[in-house]
Amino acid sequence: MAGKVSESTLKVILLHYTSHPEEVVAMAAKLCYSPSDLKSLKKRIKTKDQKSFVEKLMKMGHMSSIEHASFTFAIEGISRACSHQLVRHRLASYSQQSQRYVSEAMGFNYIIPPTIKADRELKKYFKDFMVQAQRAYNKITTRLHERGIQGELANQDARFVLPNAVETKIMVTMNARELLHFFRMRCCRRSQWEIRQVAEEMLKIGRKVAPKIFERGGPACLFGPCPEGEYSCGKMKEVREQYLKRRVKYGAVAAVVSREAG
Repeated sequence: MAGKVSESTLKVILLHYTSHPEEVVAMAAKLCYSPSDLKSLKKRIKTKDQKSFVEKLMKMGHMSSIEHASFTFAIEGISRACSHQLVRHRLASYSQQSQRYVSEAMGFNYIIPPTIKADRELKKYFKDFMVQAQRAYNKITTRLHERGIQGELANQDARFVLPNAVETKIMVTMNARELLHFFRMRCCRRSQWEIRQVAEEMLKIGRKVAPKIFERGGPACLFGPCPEGEYSCGKMKEVREQYLKRRVKYGAVAAVVSREAG
């Protein structure tokens, strides 16, 4: 059976996050910087105090307190090439759809890079190759089944012919500090286009539910010099305008965003 072009676009969903993340962070900061006991710490901190606590922490770079807030995302419509970049961020938890336990015999979806999609000849060549990969996968699994090798034992060897373009689905949980590091690395224009899209979607969602925590989220050059040196994209001004505009936008709407997770 021929493979199917993935019609769906990238989809990122926030499944769950620490309830009242900015309050939790403010409580942690209060414990560190004031003589509060546990009884008084449990009292709710006023919203205006939460914001000032968190804002002060972020500007000072005292990040340990924000590690108490965690966020779980579900991501689909990305390639295996992209997921391999994602899991390099080690201070996180991942659960990914298995190519061993999930058969691709009924046809797999795949991601076509924009540069290839924009070229009619290359796009056709790319899609034809996906069909060939699907046929090879099915031929291998069929032959293995005939030899009595079934289920995941067949899948685990047949998957070796699958391309990096195959779509995958993955869940990831990171704390706020690791997310900010992830955004610094992956929102950069020198980062590969696909994982940059993932990072930008995650940041967009994060700013809606925890605007003060993620107010300074974005590429490393947003509030400092570009760390890429001679490899810089040279567009720091445009990048700052892009992300600072988004920061204002999502900070303004955060108060009216309904909680869909948590």
